[in-house]
Amino acid sequence: MTRVIATICARGGSKGLPRKNVLPLAGKPLIAHTIAHALACPGIDGVYVSTDDDEIAAVAQAHGARVPYRRPAALASDQAPKIPAIEHLLQHLEAAGERVDLVIDLQPTSPLREPHDIAGALALAGQAGLVVSVTEPSHNPYYSLVEVQADGTLVLSKSTGAARRQDVPAVWGLNGSIYVWQRAALRQAAEHGFWTVPMRPFAMPRERSIDIDDALDFAMAEWLLLRRQGGR
Repeated sequence: MTRVIATICARGGSKGLPRKNVLPLAGKPLIAHTIAHALACPGIDGVYVSTDDDEIAAVAQAHGARVPYRRPAALASDQAPKIPAIEHLLQHLEAAGERVDLVIDLQPTSPLREPHDIAGALALAGQAGLVVSVTEPSHNPYYSLVEVQADGTLVLSKSTGAARRQDVPAVWGLNGSIYVWQRAALRQAAEHGFWTVPMRPFAMPRERSIDIDDALDFAMAEWLLLRRQGGR
């Protein structure tokens, strides 16, 4: 039987919005929303938080996640990429006798996803080494994203010569919310890079795709979440 775990990586340091992972959002700490999403998915066998921070660890455990250790400082800096931190957690669990076949990595700064989004991405797991959540971007690089040239003039980032938005290729933006990894694919990405892994998209609407980086993102996410809760 396939064993599936969820991982949530949450550093203590945050320059854009200090202590954001434990700031109260619509009545509970930000990270608690993502933990609740994972715990609500029957296909997930365990929810694990990787953190270097004691407060985050305490909040995570209080809301039902497991925190097996404190993440090493070398994997918790502003410059440290996330994939090695996930791989480090997996190796720790496997060394303790855990078997892991699928890893659902959930970004704690994406509190507007819903459990059915996770279930939908998980249902695609057999189609590629990695399933990533995406959303339609507000700007299409073939039509409206521009770059400044050396002489100060603007050109389209990508161009097909099309004059209408309807005539350019559809594009997606990674929203960072959900990553469903085959175990071997995660290992490959940790060793050789994210884009070496074959991946497929799982589409989410823009209203569930906010990634909180600063105070404005936080305010927008809280407004959307409270509006959703008020409509139920």
